[in-house]
Amino acid sequence: MEEKILVIDDEMHIVELLKFNLEVNGYIVDYSLDSFEGYHKAKELKPNLILLDWMLPNISGIDLLKKIRSDESLEQIPVIMLTAKNMEEDKLEGLQDGADDYITKPFSVKEVLA
Repeated sequence: MEEKILVIDDEMHIVELLKFNLEVNGYIVDYSLDSFEGYHKAKELKPNLILLDWMLPNISGIDLLKKIRSDESLEQIPVIMLTAKNMEEDKLEGLQDGADDYITKPFSVKEVLA
């Protein structure tokens, strides 16, 4: 079974970069440019991993993370924050609110693949 990754980020050039590189490495990738659609896609797709930006339209990625962690059908899906918010307190907040890892932008594609 192929691993499914959901990218939730409002910057299309980042989505395209991630989608291309992840698909080349054998992953099935879907994406959303906003948090509401991202949440619905997560419910529908049940991905193996969510790459989540913090600063999103509608509700923030951190609020979406909290919603994912409080949803029985999604709470076990690993979430990696992928964000420009690079202050130590931001990283701690993301991890304390349920992120499994935290990668800051700009990022290396190799770092994300690892």
